Amino acid sequence: MPESPRWLVMRGRLGEAMKVLNKISDSPQEAQLRLADIKAAAGIPENCNDDVVQVANQSSGGEGVWKELLIYPTPAVRHILIAALGLHFFQQASGIDAVVLYSPEIFKKAGLESDAEQLLATVAVGFAKTVFILVATFLLDRVGRRPLLLTSVGGMVFSLLTLGVSLTIIDRSRAVLKWAIGLSIAMVLSYVSTFSVGAGPITWVYSSEIFPLRLRAQGAAMGVVVNRVTSGVISMTFLSLSNKITIGGAFFIFGGIAMCGWIFFFSMLPETQGKTLEQTEESFGKFASWSHSKGNKDRDHNAEIELAN
Repeated sequence: MPESPRWLVMRGRLGEAMKVLNKISDSPQEAQLRLADIKAAAGIPENCNDDVVQVANQSSGGEGVWKELLIYPTPAVRHILIAALGLHFFQQASGIDAVVLYSPEIFKKAGLESDAEQLLATVAVGFAKTVFILVATFLLDRVGRRPLLLTSVGGMVFSLLTLGVSLTIIDRSRAVLKWAIGLSIAMVLSYVSTFSVGAGPITWVYSSEIFPLRLRAQGAAMGVVVNRVTSGVISMTFLSLSNKITIGGAFFIFGGIAMCGWIFFFSMLPETQGKTLEQTEESFGKFASWSHSKGNKDRDHNAEIELAN
């Protein structure tokens, strides 16, 4: 597996970078355009075409990165950091690990009494999760990150709120309500399916492709910390929370968090499909205005490729 073209360019190894770009681009013209973008971002003159060049201030140790991320961020970097951390937070705060780890307890509360029934329903959860992750791998580059993520989280909100309603009805009813039991099981499967088709995989894909190369290691690490800490808090508090406010009430809270997440994603996350790192960074820092400029930038980039051809 070769080093990325950007890493090679940042170390002055233009010849090796061009070889990699020729392998991953659709045409030599596209490879030249992408190399020009990377050279501009690295501060290398466009007319410099030597195989190896001297790059000023090249660094591999991450000096100054924390200041650039946290203390003196540009509007684009600040937007990227907020988007990445928010994406990781809402992915876990919507309760996915509570559902996966405690699904036997959830199915028991829903009315499945025997261990065999609970085990079968839990296996169904794992099966649904796996199948829809495979579906996501086929849709990610066809549909785009943003539409798939918003559709996924919208489905999660519906599933969580409906699950909260059905579990509350079961909890308050003295009779066995088969329709409510069936609805609860269906909503658990719906929730893990909609999570797996969007919010699950897109969180990792999106957060890995929005940080500029110089900030990627530290930025991605911060996202993982937020993800794992949030997961730990949800996992350790779910049983206590469900005992205090009922299990249906816990899912109402998760549904409310997922709804806030949908608003956050709609407001803060531009589309990144088909964009280079340089174009992706330009999409951030404008917040509400990014959606209006996206089409123009895509048209400009396509025009450049057509001109080169």
